[in-house]
Amino acid sequence: MSRDYPERPVVGVGAVVWRGDRVLLIRRDKPPRAGEWSLPGGAQELGEGVLEAARREVREETGLELTRVELLTVVDSIGHDEQGRVRWHYTLIDVWAEAAAGEAVPGGDAAEVRWFGLDELEGLGLWSETLRVVRLAAERRAAAR
Repeated sequence: MSRDYPERPVVGVGAVVWRGDRVLLIRRDKPPRAGEWSLPGGAQELGEGVLEAARREVREETGLELTRVELLTVVDSIGHDEQGRVRWHYTLIDVWAEAAAGEAVPGGDAAEVRWFGLDELEGLGLWSETLRVVRLAAERRAAAR
């Protein structure tokens, strides 16, 4: 199925990955949002569970394994062209997770990876939904402790 002008939404996963009080972001190498900081993640594959997809995407884009993965929320990213037709529609299932030991290295669709404190996120030009999801993950993580 084409990602431009699809017949139905594309399901993707995003992961808010924690190590201590820092969250891992990737700088996207490809559209959508190429060159921007984002959560690691990508399209779910046929026959793959959501949590499995999150683990795979984080591994591919950062080289990290996850020690804990919890469902968090769902976000829709929908873009229209000049005629009002749906150009893209992603349904993104977000999780929060804890990173295992190891160094994060860019791979897959990630041009760069970096750990950030919550106080550093405002100046990065993140998509508003990404900021909301990271804050929600911080709340859920704190409640789970």
